[in-house]
Amino acid sequence: MTEPTVPVLVVGAGPVGISTALFLGRLGVRTLLVEQRDGTSTLPRAPGLQARTMELFRSAGVHREIRALEVGDSHPHFEGGIIRVRTFAEIDDAVTLESPSLDGPAISPERAMGCGQDRYERVLAGLAAAAGADVRFATRLVSFAQDDDGVTAVVEDRASGRRGTVRAAYLVAADGAGSRVRRALGVRRAGIGTVFNALSVYFRAPELTALLKDRKFILCYATAAPGTLMGLSRLHGCDPWLAAPLYHPERGETPADYPDERCAEILRTAAGRPGMRVEVVAKVPWQGAQLVAGTFRSGRVFLAGDAAHVHPPAGGFGANTGIHDAHNLAWKLAAVLDGWAGDALLDTYDAERRGVGAAMAEQAMARHRVRHGRTAPRAAAPLVDDLVVTLGYRYRSEAITGGRPGAPVLAAPLDLTGEPGTRAPHVWLDRDGERLSAIDLFRDAFVLLTPSRRAGWAEAAERVAKRLSVPLRAHVVGEGGLVPVDRDWARAYGVGGEGAVLVRPDAFVAWRSPGPAADPEGVLAGVLARACGRSGEGRT
Repeated sequence: MTEPTVPVLVVGAGPVGISTALFLGRLGVRTLLVEQRDGTSTLPRAPGLQARTMELFRSAGVHREIRALEVGDSHPHFEGGIIRVRTFAEIDDAVTLESPSLDGPAISPERAMGCGQDRYERVLAGLAAAAGADVRFATRLVSFAQDDDGVTAVVEDRASGRRGTVRAAYLVAADGAGSRVRRALGVRRAGIGTVFNALSVYFRAPELTALLKDRKFILCYATAAPGTLMGLSRLHGCDPWLAAPLYHPERGETPADYPDERCAEILRTAAGRPGMRVEVVAKVPWQGAQLVAGTFRSGRVFLAGDAAHVHPPAGGFGANTGIHDAHNLAWKLAAVLDGWAGDALLDTYDAERRGVGAAMAEQAMARHRVRHGRTAPRAAAPLVDDLVVTLGYRYRSEAITGGRPGAPVLAAPLDLTGEPGTRAPHVWLDRDGERLSAIDLFRDAFVLLTPSRRAGWAEAAERVAKRLSVPLRAHVVGEGGLVPVDRDWARAYGVGGEGAVLVRPDAFVAWRSPGPAADPEGVLAGVLARACGRSGEGRT
């Protein structure tokens, strides 16, 4: 059978692939999403959703559906940080290893939240389908080939064995750390490689709740179990508990050496309760590794999430970073498919997200060393505050005009001041009685903000948008019903009374002028064309 042509084929329906399909669908782009598993995840993996991730769901108009999945208020767990005990029964003697700052009302309109992947993945899949995605589980990618005009892929229905041909303009590989797409492309990865091997053990132990005295934490390490440092978490908010004992292949150990009863004994030892009743629900072996692909783009094929970068789970950056990949790529694909952006914009996906992926991998390793008491190599990246890692990363690419030369991807302290390449500052606004964040203005078009009409930026934006056929909205903040509530927005964005700032659909600043310009239309045309991957077209 031959399948109809689709703009984008997405391979892999984990959080990253589903988010890609959702973001594209909300921008009017149809996708075919194929996943070889029979359905969404049944285990509560990747349970921490960062504030920035929730901002992206907010921009897609689905944050309320995701927030509704939170069990109680999960925020105290984040505030509890990473702790270590000898046994869980000695929770009163816990030592705090990390106290990460993850959000704040002056920084983001959203807060971090805990929720298991088994719940939010299922909801995201339904939302992606509602947005127009053709979501097919039990369907695997057999092969693909690309040419100058698109990608031809063969997919197979696992139940019937029937194969079909799919023609797509682009392919997004979100098929995990072992990505068959990446391997088929011949894209190599660089990094430390495997750091440790672990066994995720999902279990029920009613006594454990009372034992921990309602102590809130992201992760609690116990050192009593011999031969392993075991972490415990229930950040996802409901049964089962998750523990992750390490095992050691270098000693000849394999997952098969950890039957349910041995896992239960490790858990009892870590708990300090030899008679504790333990029911093992599931076990999943995995590797903690640090590897980043040499490129995130190969022609019309793009790598996202674990297919592009993997790192130890310390910091909880994995799924979040992948979802951020998905959003960065989705608006750019939509722009190119809609005809208002050039192919060069797609190159900036690799330029921007590979730098972030490498930085996240370094930070995950830095946290892993802290938690496991290991000394960092002399050349290792220093530990950067979580707030900078999750909300303060910086983009460097040809689409950004006026960014600070040589500025690192991650720089402490958090400095969201409207500088090009950084996420636009969050400022509360009132629009005709409706309270919204400045972040809510940036969704499906470029936005120009200016504090006054005197310099002519708003009028220039209207003419440039028409000339370049680029979606661009201009707001004179303080006029037209858009009024700052909590602080001076112009100062927050680093512009004077006659300046302007251009923000991309992903809420990152593309360009900023602190003051007026002799030719605002010419200046704006040039920076907008560059931001769309059409450098040179803005010249008159």
